[in-house]
Amino acid sequence: MNASPTPSTSKRPPRICVFCGSRTGHDPVWSSLAEAVGAGIGLRGWDMVFGAGQIGLMGIVATAARDAGSRITGVIPSYLMTTEVVMRDLDELVEVETMIERKIEMSRRADAFLVLPGGVGTLEELFEVWTGAATYAHEKPLVIANTMGYFDGLLMYMEEVRDHGFLDDQHLNQPVVVRDLDAVFQALEAAVSRVG
Repeated sequence: MNASPTPSTSKRPPRICVFCGSRTGHDPVWSSLAEAVGAGIGLRGWDMVFGAGQIGLMGIVATAARDAGSRITGVIPSYLMTTEVVMRDLDELVEVETMIERKIEMSRRADAFLVLPGGVGTLEELFEVWTGAATYAHEKPLVIANTMGYFDGLLMYMEEVRDHGFLDDQHLNQPVVVRDLDAVFQALEAAVSRVG
């Protein structure tokens, strides 16, 4: 006689989706931030979702998270598999067809989003998630790590958008904007405390 499986009473770890650059930028502070963020995610027992890249801040944050115990999921379009260096030893690699599908898949798997410095791809991901929150497509928290004022110009521009009447304060204030590592984790801990 086969014993029926015992239902699991443990809930899965929260999953943090990290958006960040496939480059490291000119200031070593960004690499240090990415490493500290990844280590902090792993040490808290959280899992991580990201764009699957081995290089730049993406690779740094994912490697640090994996080394600290996180389960790491990478999501990448198939056409980038030949032009980007994909991180090895991922727990799961999800191959999709388009960048749009990549964002959908990362968003679907995430409980909260963290944005670190990056370029146009990172900004696209930021605005995709921000738009989703503003249009009530999701209620997942969005945290922007504005260390050293990296996003100051963008955030000032969004205030201008509000001042011109194209954005409400409610939507302008949806991202949680923080300026240091401690505040990053305070915001993420508040976010994941709501994960069921």
